[in-house]
Amino acid sequence: MGEGDVSHVPVLVREVVGFMRPRPGCILVDATVGEGGHALALLREMGGEGCLIGLDVDGEALERARERLRDFSSALVLRRANFASLQEVLEEAGVGAVDGVLLDLGVSSLQLDSPWRGFSYRWSGRLDMRMDPDQELDAWKVVNGYEEGELARIIREYGEERWASRIARSIAVERERAPIDTTDRLAEIVKGAIPAAARRRGGHPARRTFQALRIEVNGELRNLQAVLPQAVRVLKKGGRLVVISYHSLEDRTVKRFMAGRGSRCGCDPDQECRCGKEEELRLLTHGPVRPGFEEREANPRSRSAKLRAAEKR
Repeated sequence: MGEGDVSHVPVLVREVVGFMRPRPGCILVDATVGEGGHALALLREMGGEGCLIGLDVDGEALERARERLRDFSSALVLRRANFASLQEVLEEAGVGAVDGVLLDLGVSSLQLDSPWRGFSYRWSGRLDMRMDPDQELDAWKVVNGYEEGELARIIREYGEERWASRIARSIAVERERAPIDTTDRLAEIVKGAIPAAARRRGGHPARRTFQALRIEVNGELRNLQAVLPQAVRVLKKGGRLVVISYHSLEDRTVKRFMAGRGSRCGCDPDQECRCGKEEELRLLTHGPVRPGFEEREANPRSRSAKLRAAEKR
């Protein structure tokens, strides 16, 4: 998500509930439970009957979710795990096929607004960016340890940054003088590497570089590619997969996966498909679903959100 001062607000909640179809007795997976905003809406619709399994790699976020969802504890299972291990987690929990899987791929407000987590170019904090605070690789090691050419590749591919080579060169020069320890110093280095004319458009000049580093540190695209086929495998027939992405690389990955597993048809998504197609998924969204004007105004971090949904045949 984008930066700002908005507290944790789940994105596209009404749309998530509509596509996931929570109901008493169903089994749902919120594979990025975060602080529990979407999970709370789903559990309310389930009336506390059934089961919602919530996964997250961030232990602090899980504790917040546990507190937020305490009224539904009898229908809640929380696990600290990366969603790339979805099938393994469900097997260990003794859960077979499920009725729905939700993936909200955004960085949480808890992470963005905590300077010591090192995600934001707007705060001064140690370079970190780990969603799982226990993992070894962090942004400091990437910025100070990767070869210049590899840094340029990451910034170009994961940040879609046209000035990647210049930025990587500036980082390499500056870290020779002294290690680059903090988010604000890195942001200034990036800003100085981009031509003045280019800095005047497209938001903060460090935005794309910080996105690229975060993706590299957390293996976000690799994990997304790993979880999507698992999500389809664990779904029951008629089960729903709902994914919210926040940048073009994620959305492109989701779009291609869903398109490769199925196609839109003319059948009512709430009725049995009668068109005779053999695709594994039926697309439920005609292009991405975006937040409306009121949601974007109330929660600026929702502006880049894109929701795609599909149903298992």
